[in-house]
This record gives sequence, C-alpha cells and structure tokens, in this order.
Amino acid sequence: MPKVELGTKVPDFSLPATGGETFTLKGAAGKALVIYFYPKDMTSGCTRESQDFRDLHAAFLRAGARVVGISRDSLASHEKFKSKERLPFALLSDEDERACKLFDVIREKSLYGRKYLGIERSTFLIDKRGVLRHEWRTVKVPGHVEAVLEAAQSL
Repeated sequence: MPKVELGTKVPDFSLPATGGETFTLKGAAGKALVIYFYPKDMTSGCTRESQDFRDLHAAFLRAGARVVGISRDSLASHEKFKSKERLPFALLSDEDERACKLFDVIREKSLYGRKYLGIERSTFLIDKRGVLRHEWRTVKVPGHVEAVLEAAQSL
C-alpha cells in the first residue's frame, strides 16, 4: 500500500476501535479528522498528549474536526487507557501496523542502548474530503495539540 502524501487523498482503511466499533476512514468523511499516532498507552508522554487532546476536544468539535488516537496496543489496553484518562474520542488498535505503514510512522528507536522499531509520535490532519492537509512528525508534546487545533480551525 502506498504511503500518504500531503495534498493527496488518503486511502480508506479500517481498524478496530474502543467501544466495540470498527473505524473506517470512509465512515469519517464529511468532517475534518485528526489522527494522532502515539507509542504506548499509559506512558508519560502519551498520557500527556492524550490528555491535551481530551482537554481541547470540545474546541476540535466546534472546529468541525473529529479526533482519534492510534497505537499498536491491544483494544483491551486502549479501553483501560481511555477509561482511566476519560478520553472522549476513540482509540484505534493497529496491532498489525496497517495504518502505521500507510502513514509511515514506524521508526528505529533506542532505549538504554537497545534498538527497536516503534511508533514515531506523529499527527495528521485530513480535511472533510479525505485529503491530507497537515502533518506533524517527531512531535514534542508541549504546545502540539494547540498547533493542531489552530490548523483544524483554519480548514
């Protein structure tokens, strides 16, 4: 499957979502969509980023944008994370890395000298017609969600 590029239509994909749902990009058409990829449930940076999206969720809705989070964690892990942090949006499980590969977010990382492949914190803004309008890669959490909201408001 080809990788997404700015200014082009994102191919449809589907992933299992919290709440027993199946998310499809086609089903999200008609509204802007923010997809944020994060490395792991319940870790400090991912928790802070998810809380920031939670805290500004109403503003995203007013801007006409839906928010979803994606990681390789299981649905069971996502359900616990979503409940613990009171997240008002779906978390999608990408255990087989279909969406991760489509958005090209898997990178070599290093932890205590050990190399491994993991998700590079990244966010994508897709307009209501399914076209990728903005991307943020190698995201630093402080101030990030506010920048995404500003971009969503400008669509």
